[in-house]
Amino acid sequence: MKLLFIGDIVGRAGRKILAEQLDRLVDRHFIDLVVANGENAAAGYGLTPAVLRELYDAGVDVVTTGNHIWDKKEINPVLERDDRLLRPANYPPGLPGRGSGVYETAAGLKIGVLNLEGRVFMKNLDCPFRAADTLVAELRKSTSIILVDFHAEATSEKQALGYYLDGRVSAVIGTHTHVQTADERILAGGTGYLTDVGMSGSQDAIIGNLKESALDRFLTQMPVRLEVAKKDPQLSAVLLTINEESGVCEQIERIQVGS
Repeated sequence: MKLLFIGDIVGRAGRKILAEQLDRLVDRHFIDLVVANGENAAAGYGLTPAVLRELYDAGVDVVTTGNHIWDKKEINPVLERDDRLLRPANYPPGLPGRGSGVYETAAGLKIGVLNLEGRVFMKNLDCPFRAADTLVAELRKSTSIILVDFHAEATSEKQALGYYLDGRVSAVIGTHTHVQTADERILAGGTGYLTDVGMSGSQDAIIGNLKESALDRFLTQMPVRLEVAKKDPQLSAVLLTINEESGVCEQIERIQVGS
């Protein structure tokens, strides 16, 4: 089976390139399920119900997120009722939403998706490794095909989780840093791995933000508000070919497509 995972969708530019290119990618590669990280989809920070609907209408089946999922409070009720929208599973108990789910393709294949957030240079959350132990075991009761979106800053932490889950999940794909890395590989136990899938948004920018506002922040060290860039959009994704019986990743391919 073919699974497409799309990197952090940033603002209007990211949504635009998604709407332009996703149908073509699905048709060209015979994709069975589309997962996208949408935590920056609403003006670069968070997610709104209307923007979430826009992602679904473009053809995304499951939306994962990260630390910015809490930026817009109007998404909280949606987190409670919409099982296609995930937030990192290792936040403290009692928060709205869920961190994992099992989804069915048109052909009846079941696919598990797990969303986790890192702790290095980020918030002091519950341990993503121990959370993964529990949730992967639960997902494997329903399916051997499991995708993990690890929303983390440090390359070392992402690599560590990849090796930790090798042989237990189909793929560990990193998000958050917005720059696609070139280290895609299949680990010894059959788990596909990529440190960061990159972002879908403006490439004439600094990680999706206007160069001028980002540079102003670096040069002045003042709390300058970052503005989302709109020019030269590009979609970044990873295509995974997964064995339907074993859940082993057979092929992993990085994708970058401009308008």
